[in-house]
Amino acid sequence: MKETLKDLLKSIVISIGMALAIFCLVGIVFDIGYKGNFALEDYKFTKMVVGSVLVGLGFGVPTIVYNRESLPYPIKVIIHMGIGCSIYTAVAFAVGWFGGSVTLVQGLIIAGIQLAVAFVIWFCFMRFYRREAKKMNEKIQEKKK
Repeated sequence: MKETLKDLLKSIVISIGMALAIFCLVGIVFDIGYKGNFALEDYKFTKMVVGSVLVGLGFGVPTIVYNRESLPYPIKVIIHMGIGCSIYTAVAFAVGWFGGSVTLVQGLIIAGIQLAVAFVIWFCFMRFYRREAKKMNEKIQEKKK
């Protein structure tokens, strides 16, 4: 239980950090794109930062599902990414990351890009942890000899 809580806390910190880092990078892109005239009113910046934290939680908390041995791996991925992407979509509409001025096609393109980014990040973490497991298994096999 203590190890699970430690893993969960680590996942939450990493995912919130990544969400805020991505938020800052996208903000820089928009600031450059608008040639320094990128303005936010009515606490929009604060709402977006809080939204980024919620997105981080939305992707970080469901990682606990990977500790369940009884679930097949594809189901774990669907649960994790389904919850994370659902929370992201709700937050994106709530804080205005895509809203009323976006056409349907633009909205689908934006959503597709954002889903692709989420899956690329997930894929990188999956590869990292698989490599870690492989190294650990090799060290165990060496000690058996």
